[in-house]
Amino acid sequence: MPTIYMIRHGEAAAGWDADTDPGLSDKGRAQSEAVAREIETRIGRKLPLLSSPLRRCRETSEPLAASWAATPAIEPRVAEVPSPVEDLAARGVWLRRLMAGTWADALAPEITGNGKVDLAAWRRAVIDALTERSEDTVIFSHFIAINVAAGAATGDDRFITFRPDNCSVTIFETEGPTLKLVEQGREADTKVN
Repeated sequence: MPTIYMIRHGEAAAGWDADTDPGLSDKGRAQSEAVAREIETRIGRKLPLLSSPLRRCRETSEPLAASWAATPAIEPRVAEVPSPVEDLAARGVWLRRLMAGTWADALAPEITGNGKVDLAAWRRAVIDALTERSEDTVIFSHFIAINVAAGAATGDDRFITFRPDNCSVTIFETEGPTLKLVEQGREADTKVN
């Protein structure tokens, strides 16, 4: 059974309602250094690295990639939830509404922008990106994507099942099309960005 170490990116320099693709803050860079050391100690060997294409995840992966002399493969399916809203302030309102409900609520036309985004397909793609792994892997991803995996692993339909801290490590095992939550990452009340 492959083990997936899913890491939330470090603190971003801007929130989801302020920048569509922010890099890391100084604190986020320090967090990425710390999680690289944590993974090296915990795993003790090099594993394949995957990263969301978004800048904050790619930057979070850099310290571990440098230590392992590896280049993370970019995996678009573990990127952040797509928004049907272009206006940055309105995106924040949309996301907060989404986070307060369940997946059944999230698929309503008023949430999906009357079909502008296919949240069901995005959710399935996140799960597939993990369950298709045939070997232990480290994945740098996002708050919502990690919640998708956690919800799938535990059968929890809430959009947010827990609040992963920046650079927390959530561990899953995969067996065929199923996910098992082995260890939930540390939680904190952080900005979703």
